[in-house]
Amino acid sequence: MTDQPKIQNNRRRFLQSTAGATAFMLVNAQSITGSTANSKIEFGIVGCGGRGNFIARKFQENAPDDIRVVAAQDPFADRLEDVQVRFDIDSSRLYRGLDAYHELMNSKLDAVAITSPPYFHPDQVEAAVAANKHVWMAKPVAADAAGCLRIKKQAREAKGKLNFLVDFQTRNSPHFKEALQRVHDGAIGDLVLGHIYYHAGRLGVKSKPNMSRDEARLRNWVFDIELSGDIIVEQNVHVLDVANWYAGTHPIKAHGTGGRKARVDVGDCWDHFIVTYWYPNGLKVDFSSAQFTKGYDDLCMRMYGSQGTADCHYNGPVRILGDHPWEGVDHDDTWNSGVNNNVKDFVKALRSGDYINHGDEAVQSTLTGVLGRMAAYSGEDVTWDQMMATPEAFDVKLDL
Repeated sequence: MTDQPKIQNNRRRFLQSTAGATAFMLVNAQSITGSTANSKIEFGIVGCGGRGNFIARKFQENAPDDIRVVAAQDPFADRLEDVQVRFDIDSSRLYRGLDAYHELMNSKLDAVAITSPPYFHPDQVEAAVAANKHVWMAKPVAADAAGCLRIKKQAREAKGKLNFLVDFQTRNSPHFKEALQRVHDGAIGDLVLGHIYYHAGRLGVKSKPNMSRDEARLRNWVFDIELSGDIIVEQNVHVLDVANWYAGTHPIKAHGTGGRKARVDVGDCWDHFIVTYWYPNGLKVDFSSAQFTKGYDDLCMRMYGSQGTADCHYNGPVRILGDHPWEGVDHDDTWNSGVNNNVKDFVKALRSGDYINHGDEAVQSTLTGVLGRMAAYSGEDVTWDQMMATPEAFDVKLDL
């Protein structure tokens, strides 16, 4: 399944064995074959779902003089056809098939963006680093602990040689960065308790006529535990990442619960989690998530300290209350500002050769979700060391 037939413009629909994967990588224009001629960084999209299209648009909006989308890979012909029209990609640079990302990685490219289902990230990142491509990757880095360790190894392999950016928006939002710096400078005193939650409505189900079971599974991968890592890993990693950022480290153990009650019509992912995380120095974090709510949604990252409270919300208020208040902002445009700044930093790093590497912190945050999932599934305390002693590895079996 490494063939790469040209996709015709007559919108014919077909399916080839492949898991949607978006890989995106960039290289210093002076050091890449073909880039010096037109000065543009050429990149490929591995996986052409909503996130891949969004990231490609963001690169073109924020770096129109630097970026050109020249290649794409996806398991589904209709998505390849859509991205071909949207970004004017030559039909010879459309790759389909479960392993077709290898052809894309080894083609004439400066970079790749990986926004596929998290289960596929380790394989695709390994191929990208081996092909000397710079990596842009959507969170989370993997769906399981074994995949996280593979990503960690590749991030270290890339260090100093390639960009290795994981797209956490909060870490590149100016207001979040200011709030976190103030916390680390002692504005709220000793950290005592974290109140971290990700409460949101359900995601939409994708359907097409005559889909096989495995095609439906892949198109709706956000509802599939093995493909996504469950909502605590795939979605909630945003807020768990900030909890680790506050603490400056990862948790040492977790205990949790949760289940499927409100959303039981698709997949096998849970629709709610409640987890307690224990961090070093006595810090405890109360975490919860829901992916079914109606009339309320909020991504809250609140930390209570001995002298005040850091109250930060994704696309909401970011501020510090207490003995050393900071009014911050009433509404932080986290979604756009974080992605826009990541794009600008990514391009700047490629041009300068001062490369970005988010590997260690992104792996730790993804593993924090994995730890909470293991604790909730088992109903028992699970320590970080126990998780790492026998790294869990999923085995997705797709017959497309």
